[in-house]
Amino acid sequence: MKLFYTPGTGSLSPHIALREAGLPFQLERVSLRTQKTETGADFQSINPHGYVPVLQLDDGSHLMEGPVILQFIADKLPDSGLAPAHGTLERYRLQEKLNFICSELHKPFASLVNAAYPEEGKRITRERLAQRFRVLEPTLEKSPYVMGERFTVADVYLFTVLSWCGYLKVDLEPFPALRAFQARILERPSVQAAMKAEGLLR
Repeated sequence: MKLFYTPGTGSLSPHIALREAGLPFQLERVSLRTQKTETGADFQSINPHGYVPVLQLDDGSHLMEGPVILQFIADKLPDSGLAPAHGTLERYRLQEKLNFICSELHKPFASLVNAAYPEEGKRITRERLAQRFRVLEPTLEKSPYVMGERFTVADVYLFTVLSWCGYLKVDLEPFPALRAFQARILERPSVQAAMKAEGLLR
């Protein structure tokens, strides 16, 4: 498998998951500005949407959208415990969490990196993100992970999204449980290895 990635973006979450699962994979960096990969390939021909992550499977086909790729990786190695079994209520709970992170956290951050987006709109976005953080805070006050006592791909995704807060001036100071969660996940060897490979950690 090959993961098309851009450092510091949402592609960090499947990168971490691949390392967490111990699956063999290659990395190919993508310039979102030029829409070229590091080997000179036209990224638009790989993903017409023009964004990462994209996971190239062993048969040459491509899987897109972060939450889907995360579940695919988890299901490649069920014993990893990265996702509950298909058909269980817990699996639907995981999908519930992934959808929340994607729609209520990940997508709003996109407006904060848009230079054309007005400052008043960015202020409102930061307020809405704080509202969503207040929903998550009690869960992580009681449990080490999003799904409780079990580390899953939802934690990988949440960690990735929260890692943008400092750069985009989203205040995590009022949320000690979220900050503790970030520090806890950062300690995992898979997280450190992925971030070092992407040049995000020394």
